[in-house]
Amino acid sequence: QVQLVESGGGVVQAGGSLRVSCAASGRTFNSNPMGWFRQAPGKEREFVAAVNWRGDSTYYADSVKGRFTISRDNSNNTVYLQMNSLSPEDTAVYYCAARTSPTALVFTSTEMYDVWGQGTQVTVSS
Repeated sequence: QVQLVESGGGVVQAGGSLRVSCAASGRTFNSNPMGWFRQAPGKEREFVAAVNWRGDSTYYADSVKGRFTISRDNSNNTVYLQMNSLSPEDTAVYYCAARTSPTALVFTSTEMYDVWGQGTQVTVSS
């Protein structure tokens, strides 16, 4: 069974940092783009960051550019999201996603990903 499991969420004060991880099991995603999305209460799920299969091409939402960094370790089948200078507006459930068909492209739309994790809560207090 293919699974993505997020970890590392929690409560942090504004201005602080947090790193969330996403570990894949059941198959490897070394040839596949992966992304992070988030969903705040009452809002739609939104794109945060994405990385290509090699880890050398990344894309970020404007709201997190310069503060968040996505990376991946294909040897461990894991993708990371380092979040710095967090603000209360970053409070949300963060989801990891993978596209099962191999491609060199990077995607920002939820429709382009077909495997999702269960999410991890990130809460930023003011």
